[in-house]
Parts: sequence; structure tokens; C-alpha cells
Amino acid sequence: MQRARGIGRLATTVRDGRTELTTLYQEGCAKIRLPHTHDDSLQAVVINTAGGLTGGDDLSWSMHAAPGAQLVLTTQACERIYKSTGATARVATHLRVDEGAHLDWLPQETILFEDSKLARTLDVDLAPGASLCAVEAVLLGRDAMGESARRALLADDWRIRRDGRLVHAEATRISGDPEREREGLALLRGAKAFATVLYVGANAEARFNRIRAELPDCPEIGASLIGERLVVRAMAHSGLELRRLIVPIIATLSGAGAVPRLWSL
Repeated sequence: MQRARGIGRLATTVRDGRTELTTLYQEGCAKIRLPHTHDDSLQAVVINTAGGLTGGDDLSWSMHAAPGAQLVLTTQACERIYKSTGATARVATHLRVDEGAHLDWLPQETILFEDSKLARTLDVDLAPGASLCAVEAVLLGRDAMGESARRALLADDWRIRRDGRLVHAEATRISGDPEREREGLALLRGAKAFATVLYVGANAEARFNRIRAELPDCPEIGASLIGERLVVRAMAHSGLELRRLIVPIIATLSGAGAVPRLWSL
């Protein structure tokens, strides 16, 4: 069967304090659009024109923020991972952030359909003085359809390096064991949506103090700080509930101080 393939690359420079485009490459189903902004940052919207991913599809994104650049990356809509007949859909993202630059990686939620299979990687190279805000949110099935995607499979690996040294690594797995993973008290505890928000930067402690003041008083969201690394975890019973939890957090941690307009409810 025909499979979707896509490669997208983007690079920037800074002229007169404003972040501008230097490289734009699109191949296959991967497209990149650049909406107008009212500040000095460059905002890019990555788009999968295949309308979703299924077994055997392959997407690759590579983004480079030049020294001093302000780059915001988001998606046009939620990414849908459809039922697979056997193979795994793969998405690889590589982000390079040069000295003094800030990059926001803010894709909208990934929706796992029943019997879907997704392997996803996020690799980030941070130069000294660079900072990053990254989010990945996952919805287990479509709320309106009453789905729970209990047979969906997910492998999500993050590797964040500062000047070649590993500063953050995590591996999220959903293996199709609903009793242990979905209902376990130490895991999803019945939640159908979850997210990780990561901030890496020299001012992480100041951001952490702001986050603690804004966090709602509920067990479904929490934050931790280790050195220059701030991690927020959240889970909810619906996608809308999850958005309400994480949008204020993303706005606080992002370089622009707000979520992209495409995130607006």
C-alpha cells in the first residue's frame, strides 16, 4: 500500500534583532507555513498534508534556531494516528538551538486511535546560553466518539543535550496493557489524556517559582526542578480538560509569553 513520506527543514538568521528565514525545504506530505507575527520572532506551522498517520508512514522535521533567534514551532491541528494493519508510524524531530537563542516546540495534541502504532523521537541540541520550551500532549481516543484506544501503542523518546552533554532523557511507553497502564495508581489512573511540558534554560528556577504560584490545587498536575531543567506533568479525563491545565503553563514558559493562535479554543 502507498505510504505517506515527508521531510521538512527550516533554518533561521537574525537581522536587526528580528528572526528571519534562511532555509526552507519541503518534501512529500511535510509542509511548513510562516504566518505573520507582530514581534521579532519567527513562527512556523508544520503540516502533515496526508491528514494523519498510519502504519508505515514516516515524517521527519529538522529545525535550526540561529544565535539570538526566537523561533516558535507549532502544528496546524491535532495529529491523528489511525489504525495500523501491522507496521508502525514514525515521526522524528531534531531541533538545534544556537547560543542565546530560544525555541518553542509547541505541537498540538496527538490523538491515538484504536489499534494505532506510533514511534516518535525528539532530539534537541542546545548551545550554551540557549533555551527551550517543549510540549507533547497525547489523547487516547476521541472524546466525542467515546473512544479509549485501549489497544493503541506508543513509543516516545526524548533526548535533550546541552553543548553535547545529555541533560534530559525520557521514554514513554504505552504497550496495550490497559489494566496496568491505564488504571494503575502510579500511572494514568484512568486518565485519557496526558502531557509533558519541558523548559530548559538558565532562568528555570524563576520560571519554576511562577509555575508553582499558578498550578491548580489538584493531583493531576505537578512540576519539578533540577538545575536548569523544569518539567511539568499533567493528565486529565478529556482533551479539553487537559488543555485548560497546560495552556497557562505553556504561556508562562514560552518565549512569546503565550500559546500560538492556532491553539485557541
